[in-house]
Amino acid sequence: MDNDIQKNIMHSGTSLVGIVCKDGIVMAGDKKATAGGQIVMQKNADKVVKINDYILTSGTGVASDIDMMQKLISAELKLKELRDKKRPSVREAANLIAMMAYKNIRQPSMIQFVAGLMVGGYNEDGTAELYSVEPAGSTVKIKDYDANFSSGMPYILGMLEKEYKPGMTIEEGIKLATKAIQVAIERDPASGSGVDVFTVTKEGIRQVSNLKSEAVYREQ
Repeated sequence: MDNDIQKNIMHSGTSLVGIVCKDGIVMAGDKKATAGGQIVMQKNADKVVKINDYILTSGTGVASDIDMMQKLISAELKLKELRDKKRPSVREAANLIAMMAYKNIRQPSMIQFVAGLMVGGYNEDGTAELYSVEPAGSTVKIKDYDANFSSGMPYILGMLEKEYKPGMTIEEGIKLATKAIQVAIERDPASGSGVDVFTVTKEGIRQVSNLKSEAVYREQ
C-alpha cells in the first residue's frame, strides 16, 4: 500500500501549501492538471476548492477521487448540520474526510481510491484551523505549515523550513504561500500554469490571488 500511495501521490503532479497565521489560514495551489505527469490536460485547474461557507480543501492524488471526495464531504457536512442542528467544526469535517479515506482505501477494489486532502476552515467561535488528511486516513492538525503529499512538497517544505515564522500575519502568509508555489513550479515539472491563493479567517473564505503563468520566449 505504501508503494501505491507513493506512486499515485508523490507523482501526482501538483503543488499545494497551507500556512497557519496568527489571524487565520492561507491555502494555495498551482493550476496545471496532468495525465500521469506526462501530458498537460488543463492549464486552469482549480485545486483549492471551497466546500461551503466555512470549509476550504485542496487535494493530491487521482483527480477523480479528489473531486468525488469534495462532493461527498459537502453533502455529508450539510446532512450532519441538519441532524445536529448546528454547524460541524473544522475538526469534525477533517475527521469525516479521514474516515471516508480510511474506509475507501481498505475496501476490496480493482482500482483503489487514492487521495490526500488539506482542510482549512473557521469555527463558529471565529477560530481558524488547518488539518492534513493523508491518503490512508490519518488526520494531523497543522500548527505551522503543510504541503500534504503533493509532488511539489519537497521544494515547498524546504523553503518554508527557512522562511516560515510563527505569528505571521495573513498578509505575510499570502506572500509566503505564493512564493512557495512559485518555487515548486520552478523545480517540479508537473506543476505550473499559475497560482491560486485563498484566505480563511473569521470574516470568511476569500480568494485573494489568481495568477496565471504565460509562456515568454526571448531570443538569447
